Amino acid sequence: MISRELIHVIRETFQLNWQGVHGVSHWARVRINGLLIARQNGANQRIVELFAFLHDSQREADFNDPFHGERAAEFIQSLPNELLIINDQEKELLMLACADHSKGFVDGDVTIRTCWDADRLDLGRGGQRPNINKLCTDISKQADFFEQAYQRATYQHRIQASTATVQTWKPVQ
Repeated sequence: MISRELIHVIRETFQLNWQGVHGVSHWARVRINGLLIARQNGANQRIVELFAFLHDSQREADFNDPFHGERAAEFIQSLPNELLIINDQEKELLMLACADHSKGFVDGDVTIRTCWDADRLDLGRGGQRPNINKLCTDISKQADFFEQAYQRATYQHRIQASTATVQTWKPVQ
């Protein structure tokens, strides 16, 4: 479980809309995707969960921000292992997963590949269907799993869009 203290630290540095396309609801879906994959392939669930909340935490822009993964890795480096509840080896793995998550790689450690797929499976939130050839775990490529993740992403997107409409709607007077 991610501690309240870690969420507080992340939120203090997060520059974008907390409820936006790269915000907390995206991180929650990446967490769900990642943990479902990790339960099947033996990936380190703690790293997968941390990745979900940290991989986009240092973005400066929603769309064109090619170095956000590297900034996330630097941010992780600055955090004490005790806050993350991981050891040095796990921290290095987490930093690598974050640094390279948007570069399109498909090879590597099972935990890193799980992190990358967890994020890629949530592309539907922005209207983009994930490319199955850019997924790197067997379970992510299974039709049922892939479709469930896509539906989760697009369903959340619709809810957020509706909520935003309701929140900004002003009655005619």
